[in-house]
Amino acid sequence: MERAGEALERSLDCVHCGLCLSSCPTYRATGREQSSPRGRIYLFRGAAEGRIALDAVAEEASLCLGCRACETACPSGVQFGRLLELVRADLADAGLRRDHAARLERFALRSVLPRPRRLRALFDVLGVFQGVGIDRLLRRWVPGRLGELVSLLPPVPSRRLRRALPRRIPAEGRRRGTVALFTGCVMSELFADVNAATARVLARNGFEVVVPPEQGCCGALHAHAGDEAFAQRLGRANAGVFPDVAAVIVNSAGCGAALRELPHWIGAEGEELAGRVRDVCEFLDEVGLREPPGRVEARVCYDDPCHLVHGQRVSEAPRRLLSQIPGLTLVEHAEASACCGAAGTYNLMQPAMSRAVRDRKLDALETAAPDVIATGNPGCLMQLRAGVLSRGLPVRVVHPVTLLDEAGAGSRS
Repeated sequence: MERAGEALERSLDCVHCGLCLSSCPTYRATGREQSSPRGRIYLFRGAAEGRIALDAVAEEASLCLGCRACETACPSGVQFGRLLELVRADLADAGLRRDHAARLERFALRSVLPRPRRLRALFDVLGVFQGVGIDRLLRRWVPGRLGELVSLLPPVPSRRLRRALPRRIPAEGRRRGTVALFTGCVMSELFADVNAATARVLARNGFEVVVPPEQGCCGALHAHAGDEAFAQRLGRANAGVFPDVAAVIVNSAGCGAALRELPHWIGAEGEELAGRVRDVCEFLDEVGLREPPGRVEARVCYDDPCHLVHGQRVSEAPRRLLSQIPGLTLVEHAEASACCGAAGTYNLMQPAMSRAVRDRKLDALETAAPDVIATGNPGCLMQLRAGVLSRGLPVRVVHPVTLLDEAGAGSRS
């Protein structure tokens, strides 16, 4: 293992107490020790020490969702997410991820996702397919991973709605400061409405919003897939494009965690940006909503994105914000902080386990019977929307900032 030294050092923090087991979605699904954080750390340590062949850990490294719930449960502070990235990078470098699906994933992550024109063209085509009903035919008749992909894809917004935000959005009323908005790659195409809502909510609360056009993909999916070099390249590209503002606001949990952990990838060069990153709900909770929002009559289940609650340790801020909306009733459910099974590209690479993990969460949500499910990550939004659709549940799945935006608009009507 090229990264054996760092992997071994990180694995030695584990005291094998087992407190992480009940939080691990794959252990809960299988009951297998090797599919738990403790079991995987034992395998990873053996590979780092040369006692276990690297290819012997490949299956478990791929089966792990990387949700990092074990980090929250761990009393010893084991950084399992970073350990997993190191092992996956070594697996990729050793050529142990060269099956057809892995090659397709690598092509998409390198040649489409970080290239805005190609990504936009792809979603243009997908939008046309949806418009003529080809997606419905594929969902019904095409098995396997292509069918899974089609079922996960939400309606593609029109090109007009996917237009880039203005470079500068003025504050409304008394100005409280200036922030920058990280718009991301998937967020800009599939959830452009969330980016626009984020900008409106920030402006209504007195913040001028700067949107640097030079920003790009955060590199999170590449790091999770073991493509460390490309993740570093994308991290460096973002490190120098954000101006000197109070905060860099992110509305995607995975992107926020990646940007906050840039120093792991690119060293001191990433520290300045990492220190200014704030999740939109975290930031608004810190500064306080400036005006009482309008009413939103709904029972809402907030569902924690893994890389927000475990990666960034932000849990109560979204709940506090939502609880300030008149008419909105927050309803807890039993699996709120458990993984939904999306995990980047995991739901495409490991569809069976992804469904098993998602179904457990859907069972809890169905019992809670909300009108709305709110969650702050694009993968979670797609995964939960697909799950709700598959069960025929009359539930909206939205970003928390969407509800704040609707309440803000209502307060002015």
